[in-house]
Formats: sequence, C-alpha cells, structure tokens
Amino acid sequence: MDFPKLKSIIEGLLFLAGEEGLSIKQLTDIVEQPAEMVADALHELKQDMEREGRGLQMVQLAGNYQLATLADHAPYFEKLAYSPSRSSLSQAALETLAIVAYRQPITRVDIEEIRGVKSERAIHTLVNKDLIVEVGRAEAIGRPILYGTTKSFLDYFGLGSLKDLPEPSQFEDTDNLEEETQLLFEKLGAEPLDFEDLPDTGDTEA
Repeated sequence: MDFPKLKSIIEGLLFLAGEEGLSIKQLTDIVEQPAEMVADALHELKQDMEREGRGLQMVQLAGNYQLATLADHAPYFEKLAYSPSRSSLSQAALETLAIVAYRQPITRVDIEEIRGVKSERAIHTLVNKDLIVEVGRAEAIGRPILYGTTKSFLDYFGLGSLKDLPEPSQFEDTDNLEEETQLLFEKLGAEPLDFEDLPDTGDTEA
C-alpha cells in the first residue's frame, strides 16, 4: 500500500471511529501495515491538517487518536447547534435517546446492538444538543465511553427527574425498546416510529 493511500484510509477510519478514537494497534490490525508505518502516517496526517489550516485536527487522548474540531471555531458550532431550524430531533436520534434514557449508563456499542444499526451520527447530534453526555468509561477492552442523559434532557421533556420517565410495560428487558421509544415520541407529540420499517444497516438520520 502506498503511503498517501494509507494516510487517506487512516483519516477515514478516524472519522468513523468518532470520539472514541483508535489506537495505533487497532489501526495496524485494520490496515495490516507495520505499526511504525502507521505511526508515521498519523504524524504526517496531523502535520498536513495543521499546515493546510483544515477545519479538523488530530488529537491523542488516553492513547487513542481521534479527529476533533478546532476550539477557535466553537462560536460557529454553537450557532449551528442552537439554530431554530435544527431544533427538532429525527426518529433516529429519538430512538437512540430513548435507549440511553432507559438503559443508562450505556456504551455506543451496546446502543448499536439494541438498535441493530450504526448510531454514531445520532449520538453526535444528541451530545451537541446537550441531551446526552459522557458519564464515565466502561470496564471493558478499550474503556468505551458510557453515555447518560443531562439536565437539558429533563428540561426538553418536561421531567422533574429520571423517575418521571413514562413507565414502559413490564416486558422482558430485551423487548422493551419499542415501548420505551414510543413513549418518548408521544411525550414530544411526534409521529410514532414504525419499528418494522427500520433499516437493517446504516444510520441514515441524525
């Protein structure tokens, strides 16, 4: 594999990995290239972003590399997050939010196992809207992020506390998702989600 292509692949992988990032070992296993070559590609990619004044930067947190926005651009991101035209939540975001609300603390992987689809974009939307937040790290390989709801979540749904969440029917835990999500939709006055129409792969809405 030529070096420019390796850098391009790594950039794409870091984008997909989101805020959890990837370690050099993980990248090495995926691209099947020597760790030294992967480290060189990461270093050069970071320099490229800085030299070209890109809108993203590469950061290293807890041994993992990830792409992040620039602190100087924060005022513009806030305008986007609080834009009236973006105030509503999509069905994908609401479904993800329901899972977090009823199953917290929970990791992205667990959310995706329950939904059966990728949830990175929906999680990113909910974090940007301050409806969910990182509440810790799971005691598992890679120490994945645990998500929970925020005070803004309670305000958004007019709840005094999590105890005020609508009570789902007393199904087995693995069968509660539909009921939980429908209750949150009803709380917002939104159109209920038809779970039979959910896609098998991908996350088309955020």
